[in-house]
Amino acid sequence: MAEELFIPQLGQTVEEVVLINWLVEDGVKVDIGMPVLEVETDKAVFTLETNAKGYLHKGPHQMGETVPVLTVVATIGKQDEAFNVGQDHPEEKVVSSSDKIDSDKIIIGTQNSTHEQPSQTDKRQFVSPRARKLANANHLDLSHVSPHGGEGIRVIEKDVMSYLAQAPKATPVAAAMAAEVGVNLVGIEGTGPKGVVTKNDVEKIILEKTSGSQAADVPKTIPISSVGENVVNRVPLSGVRKVIFERMGTSVHTTARVTLVSEVDATEFVAARERLKVGTTEIWGFTPGYNDLLGFVVARTLREFPSMNARLNKDGNSIEWLGQINLGIAVDSERGLIVPVIPDADHKNLREFGLSFRQLVERAKAGRSLQQDLLDGTFTITNLGLYDIDAFTPVINLPEAAILGIGRIQDKVVAFHGEIKIRKMITLSLVFDHRLNDGAPAARFLQKIKQYIENPLLLLG
Repeated sequence: MAEELFIPQLGQTVEEVVLINWLVEDGVKVDIGMPVLEVETDKAVFTLETNAKGYLHKGPHQMGETVPVLTVVATIGKQDEAFNVGQDHPEEKVVSSSDKIDSDKIIIGTQNSTHEQPSQTDKRQFVSPRARKLANANHLDLSHVSPHGGEGIRVIEKDVMSYLAQAPKATPVAAAMAAEVGVNLVGIEGTGPKGVVTKNDVEKIILEKTSGSQAADVPKTIPISSVGENVVNRVPLSGVRKVIFERMGTSVHTTARVTLVSEVDATEFVAARERLKVGTTEIWGFTPGYNDLLGFVVARTLREFPSMNARLNKDGNSIEWLGQINLGIAVDSERGLIVPVIPDADHKNLREFGLSFRQLVERAKAGRSLQQDLLDGTFTITNLGLYDIDAFTPVINLPEAAILGIGRIQDKVVAFHGEIKIRKMITLSLVFDHRLNDGAPAARFLQKIKQYIENPLLLLG
């Protein structure tokens, strides 16, 4: 029986891809793990590898065509077999409340409920430990579960299972989006195959809720003429920009952001880089830059302050300190803001750190980031010093606990050891989620970064 080659799930926000280029001819013999197809998402170009041995038979899709994830694009089987999966565009993979992937975030209501989250009741409820565990795992409000079909007084595991069975099916992206904005999916009639709730369905509900909260005399759309005729271009809210739009909005509205700003004397830091340039450029094959050095400092400091290398767990009831330090560094690309991640950043020496960073940036700017390049970050730094920015307040890259903004290095007249001197100064802006960290620990973290920059020799300790 032929094995189906399909577009994998390339990230939580990816629902479709563009087919770019077949790397092999139709009917060629392939082995497991052979790269055969390039596809493009809103962030990068990915290479699809084969999942079986045999002869590859391409499907009817054309290069440049946009297809949903999980679409079967080829089959791998015997030489005399042809591509045949019963239908050219198979249904989207769906998830229900019993599945593991993100659907446990869906807010469950009753079949006759509205899209709003049900309010809590004052009725006392008796729940078995197994029932409570299952409900917590599925983010289920137990006040909506009827014990023993409405006749008992104690909710048991069977009652929860029965209630969860009411949950509608939804695509992974729709389920995640609904969970983020608190949309109740029960009772929604999906427009996807067999009534599956899709991302567009959730977006429509969000729009309806937003429109409903406006005054009746406020128009839902603003005619171009009402804001002037000087519109020269419209940029669709799609691709990377749409991802940024959604994620930044969620971050601003769900975190308790506090910004700490510190002016740092970077004179010795600049001098250390100049010495490194002379001694390492020819040997390493690249000139160490300020992002390399600052990233190296931050990774080292995160090792000493594990509370900053943290996140809120999926249940929202505990803070997770993460053992692995994966440092994200924001990069401006033609596709928009991308944050490649350097894994185990604190275990790399400066040369290893610099090489990893350059490889990530090269792929990001070429639009060919690997899937693992953009995943599992635990802390982010973003540097706008190149654009003559002194200080700014970056937005936390969820689910991380904090982000560090870096301004330009500039000459300033300052008091230094009781004298007026011209020193090279830099401003650091640490934005942290006050729900996960208090001000004093965050301030000590920023203070330690300041100490390393002002005294680079401390990094040798």
